[in-house]
Order: sequence, then C-alpha cells, then structure tokens
Amino acid sequence: MNIKGLDYNTQREKLVMPEYGREIQKMVDLAVSLPTKEERMQCALNIIRQMENKNPQISESADYEQTLWDHLYLMSHKQLDIDWPYDVSNAETIQTKPQPMAHPTMSYQSRSRHYGRLMLEVFEKLKTMPEGEERDELVRITANQMKRDLAAWGHGSLDDEKIADDMARFTDGKIQINLSTFRFEPVGASINNEPRRNKKRK
Repeated sequence: MNIKGLDYNTQREKLVMPEYGREIQKMVDLAVSLPTKEERMQCALNIIRQMENKNPQISESADYEQTLWDHLYLMSHKQLDIDWPYDVSNAETIQTKPQPMAHPTMSYQSRSRHYGRLMLEVFEKLKTMPEGEERDELVRITANQMKRDLAAWGHGSLDDEKIADDMARFTDGKIQINLSTFRFEPVGASINNEPRRNKKRK
C-alpha cells in the first residue's frame, strides 16, 4: 500500500551495507556525483570518519582501515572515481557467502554412529574380502555385534531384517545375509531396556 507523503523503508533501494544506515549511503551517492576527483576524495575521507563513528567496534580489528575503504567501495557500487589509499580489488569477497554445510543427519557417519568407527572399518574390509570361511566367520561376528550395538543404543526393535539390510547397505551390497539360514546369538542379559535395580544389602 502506497500512501502519498509517507516514505517506507520497504519502498527504498536496498542498502549495500545496512549497518551504516541510509544517511551515509546518501553521502556516498553524493560523493560519486561530485565533478572533480579532489572533491570526491575529500568527501570520501569525511565519509570514512563517519563510518568509523557509526560502527566503532570495527576499529577493534587490526586492518579496520582497509575494511572501511572496502565497504566504501562496495557502497559506491564500485563507481567512486578516486585515488584509493588501499587496494580494494578484493572488496567483493566480503559479501561472498560460505557454502552451505550438509545437515549432520544426512551424513554417512551419523546414520551409522550406533555401530561405531571400528564397525565401519569392518564393513570396509568385508567389501574387499574374497568369499570363503574367513569372510563367513567375520560376517557372523559382525552381524552379532551389530545386534548388540542396536540393543545398547535402544533403537527399538532388534529386527534381524534391519541388521541384514544395514549389512548390505554398508558393504555396498557385497554381503547379503540369508535370514532363512543365518542364526543370531542371543543378546546378553546385561543389555536390555529395563532399568537395573540395585540389590538390597543384607
């Protein structure tokens, strides 16, 4: 909604450096429009002082003067024609956004953290082992350890199908457990979902 006589920030040009405010941006725009380089330079020096007063915490940085001139360069949309006292060729890197980080729940390690780092190394070993009794024995030991790990972490069900699925997934399909013939060992009584009760002393 536009009401005559009222000036809303949403209707104005977006500020390049909002921390300095719109008045300083107007000063920068004025400096760009001045006819001589001497006038533009004198105006730029005055603007730098105002910028430092407006944002005093910037002076805590060792290279704050470089930063101020970089900011001025960006606020002028790179149009201010002066003899820059600092190299502003890298000023645009200030506005470079970092690459987004992958969500930790999407990573391979986070999806298998209940098995632990050593188990991940076993999965990698199983990928390259030739078929035979040695591999079968390692599969047996690994599958039973996976079941114990799931019980310890309290991931709900100790479904054998989940263990077979995880084994296949983490070995890139190299190891396929046949649940019709594979027999898991009973999970130890010390690993259960019931809280331990302290025995009363006699």
